[in-house]
Amino acid sequence: MTLTQYFVAMSIDGYIAEPDEQLDWLSPFSGLEGKRRRYERFFDEVGAIAMGARSYEFVCRQDTPWLYADRPTWVFTHRALRRHPGADLRFTDEAVTDVHPRLVEAAKGKNVWVLGGPTLATQFVEADLVDELHIGVAPVLVGSGTRLLHAKAYTPWVLAETHQYGSFLALRYVAPRRDT
Repeated sequence: MTLTQYFVAMSIDGYIAEPDEQLDWLSPFSGLEGKRRRYERFFDEVGAIAMGARSYEFVCRQDTPWLYADRPTWVFTHRALRRHPGADLRFTDEAVTDVHPRLVEAAKGKNVWVLGGPTLATQFVEADLVDELHIGVAPVLVGSGTRLLHAKAYTPWVLAETHQYGSFLALRYVAPRRDT
């Protein structure tokens, strides 16, 4: 069964990026024993990606080969963006509810990763399309920047799994309608 998952890291004060969209605060935790393998296992199960325009531009600014291999990626945007060489991209301004069936089909039995910031992730959550939240919690106070989500209503989730890598926590929550 294909799951739609939001996989992201945040500071303990709830930020996923600094005001200048930098992620330097996360670097000290990249080499923690087991954490890298957890991401690799997650990514091996990803068949398609949904990404917002700001996240896409962030990835493009890294001046590296496309990080997401051959995974078809839908970039949700209302403006023209340059194509990253080597990426399997589809730019769209459609609603997440309209695109989600195509993401699931393209995933071919694997999972859909909602990658990036709170605007797109919140749209998926509010449309009741997200099955799991994978949230890494770094023991850092960032102070300001981009928040995890922009939830507009109380929505309970079920904690399904925890892992600790030093002082970094990896949490997996499932939507209460699908507590598997």
